[in-house]
Amino acid sequence: MELESLIESAAGGGASDLHLEAGMPAAVRVRGALQVSGEPVPPRALAEIARRLIGEEQWPVFLERRSFDLSKTIRGVRCRINILQTSRGIGLAVRLLSAFQATVEKLNLHPDLKKLVKNTHGLILVSGPTGSGKSSTLAALIQEINLTETRHIVTVESPIEYTFRSRRSYIRQREVGRDTPSFEQALLDALREDPDVLMVGEMRDPETMRLTLSASETGHLVLATVHSSSCAEALQRVASAFPAEIQGAVCAQLADCLVAVISQQLRFRPDLNIRVPECEILVATHAVKNFIRNREFFKIISAIETGADHGMWSFQRYCKWLETRTNLFVPGQGSAEPPDSEPAEATFVAAPLPSAVAAPRTEKKSRISTPAPGAREGHRIEIEPVEGEFGKILKRPE
Repeated sequence: MELESLIESAAGGGASDLHLEAGMPAAVRVRGALQVSGEPVPPRALAEIARRLIGEEQWPVFLERRSFDLSKTIRGVRCRINILQTSRGIGLAVRLLSAFQATVEKLNLHPDLKKLVKNTHGLILVSGPTGSGKSSTLAALIQEINLTETRHIVTVESPIEYTFRSRRSYIRQREVGRDTPSFEQALLDALREDPDVLMVGEMRDPETMRLTLSASETGHLVLATVHSSSCAEALQRVASAFPAEIQGAVCAQLADCLVAVISQQLRFRPDLNIRVPECEILVATHAVKNFIRNREFFKIISAIETGADHGMWSFQRYCKWLETRTNLFVPGQGSAEPPDSEPAEATFVAAPLPSAVAAPRTEKKSRISTPAPGAREGHRIEIEPVEGEFGKILKRPE
């Protein structure tokens, strides 16, 4: 049995997940439904695959923890792999990620999401149940910043799912367990690494949530995921993760730093043979911030229903928008959406520092014609370049 051929076959069949268990047939998840086929997987073969994936250096870690997370590209398919110990032996849960670079257009997300990442500080939460595409949406938002803004982005993931190539932004990706011992340590380090944008793969515990909230209050734009089925539940989940005596302070902190919450689920479109995300979008208006500060999360539902003017979307309205959209991106069919655009020239160009003493210049002086301030159109004056301490400067005639 070869893992490579199984993954290639699963990807060709449109599967999102591949499950391998010792003594059981392989199972794949296609359009949300689990399908089992083939012969039982030999336990020894599966153990050899697991050891090869983990490596001899990390194998003792797996034996101690009885689980191991990693990401790997196999036969051109980016995979997130969880290796676990079960009652039958070793098992593998493989998530097959998109073969293309995730963008807002290619994930068929609403273009309003691009406006959220224009903020320079605050917290954006992406929520949803397991397998709803949270990581892909997070990657699409990071890629939007990467293609349009000159910012320093630091990601903390476990494991790294989508790999980014720096375009206009400067991106550093850190994997928990390989590049940093924990989310907590990575977040503490990040505050000393001059980031503009922080991406937290998952807020799993109160300490990670606390550091994430603190980072979003100190002038950084922070993007993170949390498991929930709605925007209100996502906020309530963050608040309830802390002890009761400090939940009031946490809610006040959350209200101050929140930018938006995106809650999503996937729905299969038989006409296109793809799954598209259905989203609920909450924007942190003054009213929403007051609801969070007073822990009145039940009022957020009505705020979303009536907040269309502020860019909010309920699941019902979002579904109607999807039904009317005709230019959905379908992988492999050459949709009208353009591919990722790459700048013709690198944005980060190192300029030479001025020397203490400028070298003598021998170039011939030339005169530059420029519009005069406040003058009528077409009226221009002559400006003569003169030598300064650090090179030529423009001198306006008396």
